[in-house]
Amino acid sequence: MLIKQTASLRLLLTSLLALLSFSAGAQPQYILEKVVEISRHGVRPPTPSNTQAMAAGTARQWPQWLTAEGELTGHGYSAAVIKGQYNGSYYRQYGLLTRGCPEPGALFVWASPLQRTRATAKALTDGAFPGCGVAIHSLATDNDPLFQSDQMGLAKLDAAKARAGILTAMGGSLSAAEQQLAPEVARLKEAVCQPASPCPAFDKRWQIKQEDDGRFTVSGLSTLANMAETFRLAWSENQPKPQVAFGHARSADEVAKLMPLLTAKYDFTSDVPYIARRGGSMLMDQISKALQQGVTPQRDAPPDVRWLLYVAHDTNISYLRTMLNFSWQLGNYPRGNIPPASSLVFERWRDSRSQQRFIRIYFQAQTLDQIRALQTIDQQHPQLKQELSGKDCQLTAVGTLCPYPSTIRRITASIDGSAVSKVNYSGE
Repeated sequence: MLIKQTASLRLLLTSLLALLSFSAGAQPQYILEKVVEISRHGVRPPTPSNTQAMAAGTARQWPQWLTAEGELTGHGYSAAVIKGQYNGSYYRQYGLLTRGCPEPGALFVWASPLQRTRATAKALTDGAFPGCGVAIHSLATDNDPLFQSDQMGLAKLDAAKARAGILTAMGGSLSAAEQQLAPEVARLKEAVCQPASPCPAFDKRWQIKQEDDGRFTVSGLSTLANMAETFRLAWSENQPKPQVAFGHARSADEVAKLMPLLTAKYDFTSDVPYIARRGGSMLMDQISKALQQGVTPQRDAPPDVRWLLYVAHDTNISYLRTMLNFSWQLGNYPRGNIPPASSLVFERWRDSRSQQRFIRIYFQAQTLDQIRALQTIDQQHPQLKQELSGKDCQLTAVGTLCPYPSTIRRITASIDGSAVSKVNYSGE
């Protein structure tokens, strides 16, 4: 009897092992074919002009950073490495990448020319491919039309259309916007202004202004939004709590409560549909062509690789999400926030059974405390993520998949062809 039981047990074990072996070797239903990812740079100090405006606007000295103004910090580099480690693991899990260093056709990285974007690109690739010294490509100039076409006269704005769009976003007038945001302004003022001391930034009337480079800003609001951005960056940098918002933000939740004016800045400028379409069409055109590579022939397209990584700025991501009509609310971040090293991701999937293709679009970001603590991203500590959905999209085991043909049409329809020109990937 014991012999029969042992033989039966062995037979059962052999069958289970065979089943597991078959399952492991079986082709998954959904195959990840291509990824186009647009990442923001990591944690940086305020830029020189922002530092000057904030100091003058509050009549007080703001905490100094150890890193040069506007450049990626060491802490920001480490946080981006963690994000890159997660990316590499995720893309290998679904077969987009192989182990070790990237082979030809696996990866191409293109960064905005500024130090903070190039250094973030290095951090992301150091995390995904440690020890490989992945090449980071960028133009050897101050501006790249792919990311700064709106500053280079390549996507000029009709001033009347831009102003009309801004006023619509404001609820009809500057006074309407100021009135609506008065509680947020008062909360920020309490954090940065010293009792019985001048604080001129909060006395300045808001005005719609076109800068010398052609872009539109809301003077008065811009400085306040930069203060909110600085608090988020300081918390993310793991600065001592008494230094963050002058001691008025001692938790991530308290930092988040001081940030809504940054959302307002997006709402009134880069998220205005007309402005976004003019400023984002060159990059969206490259994204569209990259997603179609390998399916239909493309001209003037980016390098044809499985993972195309752009490292850019929050304004670029803001333009793209507005063109897609995509808004998000992640964790305790205010609506539409674009944190350091966060990314807008486009994935192309293929159903191995039907051979149909799909597009998955989502935005992902580390939490304020994940960046501050340099916490590893894993199943127990996932990133914040929100997916774009729509008609005919379906929730699957790999995420929300939208039909390839209609999604490509949606992407291409968002592009203003008159704001598109050929992109130079030679680095010259």
